Amino acid sequence: MSIQPIGVFDSGLGGLTAVKQLRAIMPHENIVYFGDTGRVPYGNRSVATIRKYAAQDANFLLSYNVKMVIAACGTVSSTASDLGEKLPVPYTNVIAPSARAAVEATKNGKIGVIGTRATINSSAYKKEIERINGEIRVYQKECPLFVPIVEEGFTAPDDMIAKLTVERYLNVLREEKVDTIILGCTHYPILKKVIGDYVGMDVRLIDSGKETAIHASKLLKEKGLLNENPDEGECKFFVSDRTEDFSNLASRFLESNIGDNVSHVDIQHF
Repeated sequence: MSIQPIGVFDSGLGGLTAVKQLRAIMPHENIVYFGDTGRVPYGNRSVATIRKYAAQDANFLLSYNVKMVIAACGTVSSTASDLGEKLPVPYTNVIAPSARAAVEATKNGKIGVIGTRATINSSAYKKEIERINGEIRVYQKECPLFVPIVEEGFTAPDDMIAKLTVERYLNVLREEKVDTIILGCTHYPILKKVIGDYVGMDVRLIDSGKETAIHASKLLKEKGLLNENPDEGECKFFVSDRTEDFSNLASRFLESNIGDNVSHVDIQHF
C-alpha cells in the first residue's frame, strides 16, 4: 500500500481526460497533475525540445514524491519513449495500452491512428500495433488543429469549426473503412462526439487516457502500491501559465469544479 500520489503530466489540458479516468477507476488515489500550458502544443516542436520538456515535467512531479509518473501526452509518449528508463518510479505512457486495446477491438484489421504531427511522424502507434499483430493495416493521420480547437473550447457536437475540421482530417480514414480509431492525443476525447458522428457508430474510438488509466491501475496493483485508504483521494493541479484560464477549462474537462485548486510553477527550474 502507498498513499503517495500518482503524477500525471501533459502539454496542456488534454491529460485531464486521463485524470478523469484515474479518478473513476481509482477514486482513493491522490494525484498531482502538471499541465505545461505555457509551452503548449508540443506536437509542432523538435524531438530534442520535446524530450527536454518531458524530462522537466517528470522532474517536477518527482519533487512531489510521486509513486508513479504517467505521460498523458501522445507527443511525449511517441518521441521520448525512453523516459521511463531514467525515472526511479514506475512509469507508463499512452502508446502500448492504447495499441493493445485497438488490436483487441478491430474486426476487419484496419486501424486508424490520429495524433499531433510529432506523434504521427514517429509512427510509434503503428510500430506497436504491428509488433502485436503484423497482419493489421494501420492508417495514420496528423490532426494538428484538434489541440487548439479543444483548448479554445470549440468542442460542442454542433460546432461548425469542430465539424469541418474533423471532416477535413478524417475523410481519408472513413474512405479506408477503418473500424477502429485510436485517439492518439489525450485532448481528442473531448471531440469524441464530433468524431463519432462523422465516422459512424460502427467505428470503435479508443480513448488513450482511459486505456492508460486502466493499465496504471493494474501496474500499481502488481507492485503493491495501490492506496487502500477508504477516503476519496485529493488532486493538486499545477500549470506553467495563467491559473485562471486553466481553472475554467479544467472544470469542463473533469466535469467537476476545481475552484482555485491550481498553482503556477516555473517549469524552467526543473
